[in-house]
Amino acid sequence: MSVKQLLVLDGEKGELVKTSGRLGKGNEVSDAKTLAALKSHSEAERRRRERINAHFATLRGLVPSNEKMDKATLLAEVISQVKQMKKTAACASEGLHIPMDHDEVQVEEFEENQGNGTETIFSLKASLCSDYRPDLLSNLRQSIDDLPVKLLRAEISTLGGRVKSVFFLAASEEGPEARDVVISSVHSALSNILDKVSASAEYAQSFFPRKRPRVSY
Repeated sequence: MSVKQLLVLDGEKGELVKTSGRLGKGNEVSDAKTLAALKSHSEAERRRRERINAHFATLRGLVPSNEKMDKATLLAEVISQVKQMKKTAACASEGLHIPMDHDEVQVEEFEENQGNGTETIFSLKASLCSDYRPDLLSNLRQSIDDLPVKLLRAEISTLGGRVKSVFFLAASEEGPEARDVVISSVHSALSNILDKVSASAEYAQSFFPRKRPRVSY
């Protein structure tokens, strides 16, 4: 038996510290493996602390403040500023029709006006969000022309290959059932166009390869 110094990992400091203990000759191999594992863990812990401190240094550079803040105060300030930025972005995009990542069709009433005489005019807001296709706009216009509605105005926006088309429509109403029929017809027409767009996208992905094949003439 002999007395040797051991390296033990200090959980609070994340460092290896020396300690003494009695070791037998038969334990030398296992002790060497333990020592190597402890060194590896200590090195990984040191690198992790360095990355965390580097990220905190970056946050301190982004947060406008003249006084030095501890980590908890810094995180609280960053959270506050992110919330304010989200609020500002929501206010800036209010009223804008931004294409979303998912396909959708929406039809809703947004205004109601009384027409001349006994005729009641009600307004609809219909929107379709999908991938862009060359024949999409012409199909939309043809479908709207076939519906018993009048197109007041249209707003179309694109973003990264996505398009959102918003139509403001007016229709005459002869009763509650007639209004429901018009809303259902508009929704059905836009849904049919969306189905064609989705089918076209699936066909293009399955029929055309992503890589252009080599062709010899």
